[in-house]
Amino acid sequence: MELCRATLSWTNSFAPVFHIPQYTQVNGCKKFRFLCMNSDNESTGSQSNQMIVSITGGTGFVGRRLVQRLISDKHSVRVLTRSRAKAQSVFPVRNFPGLIIAEESEWGKCIQGSDAVVNLAGMPISTRWSPEIKREIKQSRIKATSKVVDLINQSEDDVRPSVLVSATAVGYYGTSETQVFDETSPSGNDYLAEVCREWEGRALKVNKDVRLVLIRIGVVLGKDGGALAKMIPLFMMFAGGPLGSGKQWFSWIHVDDLVNLIYESLSNPSYRGVINGTAPNPVRLAEMCEHLGEVMGRPSWLPVPDFALKAVLGEGATIVLDGQRVLPKRAKELGFSFRYPYVKDALKSIMSTVKLSPSRF
Repeated sequence: MELCRATLSWTNSFAPVFHIPQYTQVNGCKKFRFLCMNSDNESTGSQSNQMIVSITGGTGFVGRRLVQRLISDKHSVRVLTRSRAKAQSVFPVRNFPGLIIAEESEWGKCIQGSDAVVNLAGMPISTRWSPEIKREIKQSRIKATSKVVDLINQSEDDVRPSVLVSATAVGYYGTSETQVFDETSPSGNDYLAEVCREWEGRALKVNKDVRLVLIRIGVVLGKDGGALAKMIPLFMMFAGGPLGSGKQWFSWIHVDDLVNLIYESLSNPSYRGVINGTAPNPVRLAEMCEHLGEVMGRPSWLPVPDFALKAVLGEGATIVLDGQRVLPKRAKELGFSFRYPYVKDALKSIMSTVKLSPSRF
């Protein structure tokens, strides 16, 4: 059974190969461990490298990319969701024939027998905040993490996952224009720092025999979601330029690098504890906006005023108008290789696939 936990070789491939071995579920999920090693389906290489991974938040911006990455490398994926209909629309069976979609009542059976669990669940924060939304942002993370941890802890030793990778955020550190934060820095004292402390606190209750990785994620850059998708139409309206003062630090990561970091955390036993999910070169927001204007072919001299961003995001504008300089010290110590260490290259890659027209947004 332990052969399914073997360390994976590193790959940077993101080619969508929508095929995984077909398994039969009999009285729960235990049968998957045997079939993981002895599938009758076509395979490439040794089956000992295959993992069974259960994922919460699999239909989200990052989760979708992670699911595709795991499936492209022939791993078995179980998407743990609150809405089967939504998950089926994101992952149609014709393209994902071996993917298992499980609603909350089925999470326990899927977690039992998985080699690893990735917890990405949580309401997006790049939205307008109200007291009700703030409560939901917090509770969506705490409840999902608590449920996942409880189900892992309730599993028998022989079917308990060996690793939990749980998302958290650089909001843990609070905001500053002068300080530099790494994984050893203390927590801040604002709303997002409070959310992150409680979020991480629930994950830390996982069984001591389970390797826990807490990834404190920065602003994720990609064309399909996150803060960048909110910023691009503002640039189009105002012809580009800094958001707010422009002096605030912008700790970012390309979505492909984040997916690679999660992937490596699943398979590499050296990855444990807190790891900052940020690129090694954070920038002032003015510099980031200058590069964005350049790759969009927009001038970057006219600032986007605070009130315009707040009109779109309300109090949630704090994730752009405030900031912190966060360095991925632990990832660099582990030898993690960033495909996009510089924001200009990341933006070029992203914007090369985006059609810049008002209807796009």
